[in-house]
Amino acid sequence: MSMAIVIHETGGPDVMRWEEMEPGEPGTGEAIVRHEAVGLNFIDVYHRSGLYPLPQLPAVPGMEGAGVVEKVGDGVTEVSIGDRVAYAGLPPGAYAERRRIPAHRLIRLPEEISAPQAAAMMLQGMTARYLLRGCYPVQAGDTILIQAAAGGVGLIVCQWAKHIGATVIGTVGSEAKAELARANGCDHPILYKTEDFADRVSDITDGRGVDVVYDSVGQTTFMKSLDTLRPMGMMVSFGQSSGPVPSFDLSILSAKGSLFLTRPSLMTYTARREDLVAHAEDLFEVVRRGAVSIEVRRTYPLAEAARAHQDLEGRKTTGSSVLIP
Repeated sequence: MSMAIVIHETGGPDVMRWEEMEPGEPGTGEAIVRHEAVGLNFIDVYHRSGLYPLPQLPAVPGMEGAGVVEKVGDGVTEVSIGDRVAYAGLPPGAYAERRRIPAHRLIRLPEEISAPQAAAMMLQGMTARYLLRGCYPVQAGDTILIQAAAGGVGLIVCQWAKHIGATVIGTVGSEAKAELARANGCDHPILYKTEDFADRVSDITDGRGVDVVYDSVGQTTFMKSLDTLRPMGMMVSFGQSSGPVPSFDLSILSAKGSLFLTRPSLMTYTARREDLVAHAEDLFEVVRRGAVSIEVRRTYPLAEAARAHQDLEGRKTTGSSVLIP
């Protein structure tokens, strides 16, 4: 018997049910993975709430996991039975003890990386990779602003950008989170509850502004994030933990300095197998070299995913958390 978290309707954390769910036999090009750890990410909240609709209900949420390949279907060449693997991205279905998944989405894990580490880093780490190397190619000497610097993506971005040679500014919600961000490469943590982050960025950069701002908060920070940019700077809006960004007049971008704006997704940046592998290999490399440290700061039993979602939405988590089947 295999168990999973199943949602039959969208809503709050209470809509998630711990139920029997067999993955079935792998079809052509598919594999069965027995999970050892499952990632916890804000996109899971969006799927559960209905903000990002799932293809159909009932459904098993979850976009990231790590474990061992138990079975493979016909035509599978990417992995073999017994391989340690990890994945991040579509299709959803990670909140399960065992799942069926297209084999071309699986990445073999290096020996040095544990399953909990992998489940904590694939989605957030590959997101950091496309932010820093895809949306805007950060170089030594650049200055960046990362919103929610003490979150899972934020801590990885801080470390990776610092490794590249950038000056890192980050917003955080408490002194404890400021210390955490600082310990992970953030040069200038800003306490957004007591300081105007746009004014502080202006002070830190002597009025120049940052080259790029990475904003996963959305509604409450979006417009002021634009104010932190230098002329022709890049605004990367990659999430909306505070709610969706309202519609606005695009001429604002020219008025604020001919700014660039993008709303990317990991699914687009890793849609092709070769791009998925490139993102994963770059991530593994910086982790192996010690440039980026992945610390699992909290674990929850998979059956208690509702409690994990409550903590995530209540901003009670820092860094990466995982669910253990």
